[in-house]
Amino acid sequence: MPSTGYIMDYHSILLIFVLGVLAFLYSSIGYGGAIGYLAVMALFGVAPVMMKTSALIMNLAVAAASFIGFYRGGYFKLKLFWPFAITSIPMAYLGGMMTLSDSIYRKILAVCLLISIVRLLYQFRQANQETKEIPIGTALVTGGLIGLLSGAIGLGGGIILSPLMLLMRWATFKETAAVSALFISVNSLSGLFGQINKGGIHLTHNLQYAVAATILGGLLGSYCGSQKFNVPTLKYLLAIVLTIASFKLMFA
Repeated sequence: MPSTGYIMDYHSILLIFVLGVLAFLYSSIGYGGAIGYLAVMALFGVAPVMMKTSALIMNLAVAAASFIGFYRGGYFKLKLFWPFAITSIPMAYLGGMMTLSDSIYRKILAVCLLISIVRLLYQFRQANQETKEIPIGTALVTGGLIGLLSGAIGLGGGIILSPLMLLMRWATFKETAAVSALFISVNSLSGLFGQINKGGIHLTHNLQYAVAATILGGLLGSYCGSQKFNVPTLKYLLAIVLTIASFKLMFA
């Protein structure tokens, strides 16, 4: 069967559909979804050299759409964002210029995500608790580490930051989603710039359609996440997403 140079047409349609659905789910909880996009593209045979760039671009688009929804809902607080972002942005740029084997890192991250899931599920049974002030020093160090890892792997970092903020009770669930969405956006953009300076970006032939699907899914997801879904619903969605992500990382 003749090749299209990237992927067969019916595969492309299915790929775009799956990415749109993933974008809806991730955006509803303030994530960009890079882990999911990377896993799906790998299953559909996208060349690895194209995956990192494509995932970062889709991540940026979906997270930005998600942030708009949560910002309009009044959930974004700058004081919760800047301590992490001020160090994560330059470190994500450096990470984007790195070339490394991420097999061991993915498995370590998968274990951390599984621990976060257990803690989040335990929180479902707890009464609402007051939030605490974020220690600036801790936030600066954490932001830098997340930024470096995110840029190197091709993630936005929200899947690490979001559980951390919730577990430490630094913000409410929807405030965390708003901060996470913007955090993912700036890290993805910074990582892309780093990758461009390293040697350019590699895009799939169908990227424009995939991005359009993820933007649409992201807009719908951010609306549902900020206006329609209640907090328990969002928590269960987050637990589902983290479970999927951890298994994808563990067995990638």
